[in-house]
Amino acid sequence: MPPSERAVDRGSRRARSIMIELGREIRQARVEHGLSQETVARAAKTSRATVGRIEQARLEGASINQLARLLAVVGLELSARAYPAGQPVRDVAHLDLIDRLRRTVDRGVTWHFDVPLGIPGDQRAWDAVMSVGHASVAVEVETRLRDLQAVQRRVGLKKRDCPGVSGVVLLLSATRHNRNVFREFREALVSDFPVEPGAMLQALAAGHDPGGSGVVLL
Repeated sequence: MPPSERAVDRGSRRARSIMIELGREIRQARVEHGLSQETVARAAKTSRATVGRIEQARLEGASINQLARLLAVVGLELSARAYPAGQPVRDVAHLDLIDRLRRTVDRGVTWHFDVPLGIPGDQRAWDAVMSVGHASVAVEVETRLRDLQAVQRRVGLKKRDCPGVSGVVLLLSATRHNRNVFREFREALVSDFPVEPGAMLQALAAGHDPGGSGVVLL
């Protein structure tokens, strides 16, 4: 998959793949049970033409309700889950937070944005990676902390799978909510982000490797 593919295009491609797969499964189950398209259509309260189009993945905008009914009629059950894959669309607050950090660090620091981990088939990426001297320091942005453990787990797994990164800046918007969460759970964060916020900013402002990971609130 080309790295320049937009998230919306990736979603459309995935939807098409799912429709082809479900259509094939509906047809296979229907034939195995000796059911005609007309019989299935009547049981699912739809038309024979709709059944045929879904089986051939030619029905644009088929609803989950339609698919679930057809699958149930042929003895199957629809199941769906959502999994993390790639970067979400960034809002203005997210981009503004990265820009505030850029204005804070030394001008000699080189920036790269939406940097993939480089694992084939893995859509995860860092929000940014800074080249600080000979070190690569990743940046992970959170405008509002919700599930701190999930953030720690996500960053930890990305750092594990990206050994070229020497440290991570967990960049938080300095809202009252985020400051309160950071103070309350500071001890739980120390193992993953041992560099103090002040020391992290001071090192980056001087263009030096901070020597590890840390939290920064801006």
